[in-house]
This record gives sequence, structure tokens and C-alpha cells, in this order.
Amino acid sequence: MLVQINRILVPTDFSEPAKQAQEYAIALADRFGSELHLLHVVEEAVIPLPEASTSWTLPFGDQKQLIEASQKQLLEVIGPQWAERHRAVQVVKVGYAVEEIVKYAKDQEIDLIVIGTHGHTGFAHLLLGSIAEKVVRMATCPVLSVHPKDHPFVTVTATEQSALTATPAG
Repeated sequence: MLVQINRILVPTDFSEPAKQAQEYAIALADRFGSELHLLHVVEEAVIPLPEASTSWTLPFGDQKQLIEASQKQLLEVIGPQWAERHRAVQVVKVGYAVEEIVKYAKDQEIDLIVIGTHGHTGFAHLLLGSIAEKVVRMATCPVLSVHPKDHPFVTVTATEQSALTATPAG
């Protein structure tokens, strides 16, 4: 069986678990020569009204500023050296994270989603839910969820890292 991964999606909230997932995704993109898609979703604040069929959607803070700040952060995620040698797409969407991630993956024909999970359990998990868990259930492509306490299989020594950044594109 030949495994070909042309497009990898990394949804990010810029948290530490998301950074760990990015490391996995970057390593996989290097290995398979894949296009790397970085996606950040700016959540909308929705206030339900007494009548169940209506609600108000209110931007959380200044939405335009949040989008611009997110776009800048996405540019910093992979670094200029990596971006120069690889195909990378950075996108900011507004909406509900799970829906936007799954929709983006389908629309862009993503082969693999690599997503970090915060590792909440018990009451915190019940209260906060898990975006990663919902993406795993709803996505139409494979999903690699990276738990913050998992044993990492991505290791890069300082020598390997400098060789990666010094290697010309080709």
C-alpha cells in the first residue's frame, strides 16, 4: 500500500498543545513533501435569545483586529526558512471551530488533519468539550490528535535542525 499525503491541515489556537501538533505536522510535511495548511478560527460569540429559533452573533472584541493579529501569528508559526522551502497556506476563518475545520478540510481535499488536544478530563472535559474529539468524529479524512502528555515521536536535534534550515530548496 502506497501512502501519499499531499495536504496536511493543522488547526491552531496558538496554545502549547497546538504547537506540539505543528511540530508533528511539519515533520510529516517534510517527510512526504506535503503542502501544509495552517488554520486559525476566530470564534464568534453567539447569544441565544428567549425564542429558541433566534440568536445574536456578536464579535468577540474587535473582530477585524483579531483576524489581523491571527494572520500575523500564523506567519510566525512555521518560520520564514521553512516557508521558503515548502508549500504553506495560512488561513483565518470566522465561525465555530469544529465546523470551520471540517469544512476547510473537505473543501481543500486535505489528506490528514494534525490537531493538538488540551488533555482535559472529567468535569473540565464535560464543561469545555473537545474540539479535537469532535473533529475526529466529523472529519472525512484521517486525523492525528496529539495529546500534550503523549510520548513524542518527532525529535530533532540541534544539528539536524541547523541542517534543515541550511538545506536549499529543491
